[in-house]
Amino acid sequence: MGRITLKDVLKQLKADLIGKDSYRGVTLTYSWLANQFGHISLGFIPTVIVFFLLKNNQEVENAGINAATYVSIFWICFELYNFLGPLLLNKKSQSKLVYVSGSSYQFQPAWWNIAYDTFTDLNFFAFGAFLSAVILVYFNNGNTGFAKVLIPLSIGLIINGRYWFLTKMYEQSAQFPFQYRLSQFDLPISETAKESILYWLADNHKAKHLLIFGGVNCGKTSISVGIANEKAINHQSVTYTTATKLISLFFTPTQPNQQDAYPWNWHNSSYLVIDDINPGDPVKEVIIPAEYFLQLMDTYSSENEANREVFRNTSVIWVLGSDDSERNLQDDWKKMLHKIGIAKDHICSVEL
Repeated sequence: MGRITLKDVLKQLKADLIGKDSYRGVTLTYSWLANQFGHISLGFIPTVIVFFLLKNNQEVENAGINAATYVSIFWICFELYNFLGPLLLNKKSQSKLVYVSGSSYQFQPAWWNIAYDTFTDLNFFAFGAFLSAVILVYFNNGNTGFAKVLIPLSIGLIINGRYWFLTKMYEQSAQFPFQYRLSQFDLPISETAKESILYWLADNHKAKHLLIFGGVNCGKTSISVGIANEKAINHQSVTYTTATKLISLFFTPTQPNQQDAYPWNWHNSSYLVIDDINPGDPVKEVIIPAEYFLQLMDTYSSENEANREVFRNTSVIWVLGSDDSERNLQDDWKKMLHKIGIAKDHICSVEL
């Protein structure tokens, strides 16, 4: 399956750093880099200000250490509020002494992932603060004895930066129409539907198929992007596409070429989202029936084994519009998937 290599990373860095974003737009990786340089600046600049406020009453080296420490503590408090605020405000307290109210999450956020993001931001804040202190102390008395504090901060920057830059590349390469986490989904959803989604997300190395049904504005696209994005954030190859686009791709060669903008395509993704197969209520017509989709998958031949093999080995989210007792879309799509070799227990459905 597709993965991001060092060559892909270097190519992305070149694309982000060379050229003007005023006409080409910005990528997720570019935005992440700019954000982290902003965090360094928010550590560096306040430390300069605090240092000059302190140095008249303290020795220069103490003023530098204290300025960097005070600024770092401020950002620690600020980021803890950012991190713990949503956690507390969206969790109802059972305590009679401490009452915290708020709407509960339909799907729990990946708190460890958010905590790591918070830790990474603090790493960049602290690096900027102590880098500023080292420079200021050096220019004032030539002593940089505490510069060794930058060593662990620099190692943290490299380790954390590598992880998050790769994460943004995986999200970017999925070609999602917008950025969305599963925990952001706040529309009504049944417990049965939640169980189906969590079953699809479970990492048991099986190619599973999730059929999502619902009318207009019920959150089909949002929840499909949110589900798939959780896989992208875990460094899995994901591709988002619409049915119309995918149908044309059925007739293209299976292997990506060197000119492709992304490290993988629908043929070699581990996870695939197929959106807008049918519009759903209030549109009553079925635009693409299951059997017709299979004909297109087979490229009008008796069987296209290469295309069928992709679907047998890929976990897919199908956004299928509305279903009812007259149309029996759910049964039709399950039969189609079973026909190409998908086991029945690897198919689940969600009605929004």
